[in-house]
Amino acid sequence: MEKIIEENKQGTSLVLEQKEENVKKLFIESYGCQMNFSDSEIVASILVNQGYNTTQNLEEADLVLVNTCSIRDKAEQTIRKRLEKYNAVKKINPNMKVGVLGCMAERLKDKFLEEEKIVDMVVGPDAYKDIPNLLKDVEDGRDAINVILSKEETYGDIAPVRLNSNGVTAFVSITRGCDNMCTFCVVPFTRGRERSREPQSILEEIQDLWSRGFKEVTLLGQNVDSYLWYGGGLKKDFVKATEMQKATAVDFAQLLDMCATQFPKMRFRFSTSNPQDMHVEVIEVMAKHHNICNYIHLPVQSGSTRILKEMNRQHTREEYMTLIDNIKRIIPDISLSQDMITGFPTETEEDHQDTLSLMEYVKYDFGFMFAYSERPGTMAARKMEDDIPEEVKKRRLTEIVDLQQVHALEKTKRFIGQTVEVLVEKDSKRSKEHWSGRNSQNTVVVFPKGNYKPGDFVDVKITDCTAATLIGEAVKYSEIMKS
Repeated sequence: MEKIIEENKQGTSLVLEQKEENVKKLFIESYGCQMNFSDSEIVASILVNQGYNTTQNLEEADLVLVNTCSIRDKAEQTIRKRLEKYNAVKKINPNMKVGVLGCMAERLKDKFLEEEKIVDMVVGPDAYKDIPNLLKDVEDGRDAINVILSKEETYGDIAPVRLNSNGVTAFVSITRGCDNMCTFCVVPFTRGRERSREPQSILEEIQDLWSRGFKEVTLLGQNVDSYLWYGGGLKKDFVKATEMQKATAVDFAQLLDMCATQFPKMRFRFSTSNPQDMHVEVIEVMAKHHNICNYIHLPVQSGSTRILKEMNRQHTREEYMTLIDNIKRIIPDISLSQDMITGFPTETEEDHQDTLSLMEYVKYDFGFMFAYSERPGTMAARKMEDDIPEEVKKRRLTEIVDLQQVHALEKTKRFIGQTVEVLVEKDSKRSKEHWSGRNSQNTVVVFPKGNYKPGDFVDVKITDCTAATLIGEAVKYSEIMKS
């Protein structure tokens, strides 16, 4: 589960600026991780040039697309219910076409088109440029399917339309696919092998965002730390690269340094990291630049070395703890978050206690915690019995969540009395009189608006907190605002 699933964003239908000459209507909604939401922006960018304007009214749509996730069974069940809704509308509007995009499309390709006949088009994560051709196939009465996984496609040549954007923060995709064959995860099968995007195209996209007023970029990938550009191709083929390619290759630490150096008034984050690829060079680059946020999402999945081996994670409990020690030594005010799976096959009570003790050792600021659910097609589903009773999974998950809540409050309380730099993003959910933004450690901060506006970096004195939010008073514009 190397991806953050933001529950409040699930099923968001996306809207972009309307073009007068476009007469067709596109309804597109996304489920799953940040990568899916980023991919939906790429799809919208392709279709805006095919005569489509977006709509949030399902009933008036000519084309309905759902960008899907296969990480958890819950996500797949939600999408199936949405497809039922689309087809109910289709009976009223028979000209409407329905397409499934993304990971679930790749996994259930034939089932959707042939067995259940519930969609007109199935498009895998590497085939979005083929959508105009697939739409023509649909119009001509042919099955429209392309789930071929690419060794090259990174969409580096497409400038994504920013959908439902706050105009302040944006995601920029730097890698696609994953080479880590974790036994619980479908990503390598649905998104293919790992490849990186050409650095210059990344910098050009960030330059475009900067020129349009964006102030923060999250570099995005299934596994950003293993970013490696050597002229194109799969990461696993780097061993065959020429001496010149190896000498001029760009790794993640170098890319991060390039971004922070070239855009000193922009703030940078990245997600997601994998423990075995988080090298000390990356941490040192973070420490070197004020505009790289002091926050790392570092999935561990379990605190038990035995379970980590069953999961085919490429790190032990001890190696992970050593990595945490190094991070905290180099960046003392770092904020860390985790992904945790409880109830993985064969997990004993001792394994579960190992997870709780690891959490006590690290004291994460945030967490994304799930009970194990078997995903068809994964090695765990093929080779392991899902042998932990549901009530045991639920009890263990509750214990993990409760402990995380204790640590989260402890970690936010440390900011009381401090002055932190906040990037203003939007109105606070609770009060139109307050701004909401995040500090470097990714904690939400709310404060009275004053004369500040979205996109401003503001020093805020923290006076109170909850487990998830810091409350304070603005002091002044922060140093990053000064020329």
